[in-house]
Amino acid sequence: MNQLNKYLDIKKDVAEALQHNEAVVALESTIIAHGMPYPENINTALEIEKIIRAKGAVPATIGIIDGRIKIGLSKKEIEFLGQSDQVVKVSRRDLPLVLAAKKHGATTVAGTMIAAELAAIKVFVTGGIGGVHRGAEKTFDISADLEELKKTSVAVIAAGAKSILDIGLTLEKLETYGVPVLSYQTDEFPAFYSRQSGYQSDLALESAKDAADIMLAKWEVGLEGGILIANPVPKEFEIDSEIIEAKIEQALNEAEKKAIKGKELTPFLLDRIKEITGGDSLETNIALVKNNAAVGAEIAVEYAELI
Repeated sequence: MNQLNKYLDIKKDVAEALQHNEAVVALESTIIAHGMPYPENINTALEIEKIIRAKGAVPATIGIIDGRIKIGLSKKEIEFLGQSDQVVKVSRRDLPLVLAAKKHGATTVAGTMIAAELAAIKVFVTGGIGGVHRGAEKTFDISADLEELKKTSVAVIAAGAKSILDIGLTLEKLETYGVPVLSYQTDEFPAFYSRQSGYQSDLALESAKDAADIMLAKWEVGLEGGILIANPVPKEFEIDSEIIEAKIEQALNEAEKKAIKGKELTPFLLDRIKEITGGDSLETNIALVKNNAAVGAEIAVEYAELI
């Protein structure tokens, strides 16, 4: 832990909650720095923290400031990440580079999972995970999120995989990696903007308690790695799957023409889809993250009671 102190700062309320085995929910910062426009990014981040507190858990938004991993950001730090153009998108491969150079960073799903595990936080809420990109049989473009779910023991609550991905291949990869894929109060694996993807999850969870029981059983028997808990967007905010699919195809075609790929692809697609849908996709994105925060906090509370 002494070595970690060189790189890790845990916010006081988060540290106290962890010390007393109370519920803590990790939150990513890429959604703040690269996932949403200003000022929706900052407002949403602060509202999500309020939702988690209202459910009886402590929020820990994770980011990197001056080369230090912050487990729990202050309002001022959230505002900085949401407005600065000097913030690097940080996944597993980027983490040592950003820490050594003492740069600012916004953690992706993978980056946040790593930081959460360093701080012994077991529940992490995000919007949607990355996965196998369409056409990956040619480009080999597969998100590091899947590798992180394979090896890092954190439960990830998300509205499924982002719709811009090949969801079928993403689920195949998760199966190969031995990652349990659970859906919250539905049999269907959700597709981020839509409640239906055409694919089934391994199990439908009836309650937050069910999720906590599975988390405990997995890790107590020594099965390392994460759990994906897919929570569908509320019905009133979903976008019809056929409508959003047409918009995604348009954005993908534009990305191909502009030769946009790698870590720049997802932010481009999400931003372009927002423009094409006249802002509807952003409204859906905000709604699903808030919904995930509420469910994730309930799961964290239930898990804290078991340990």
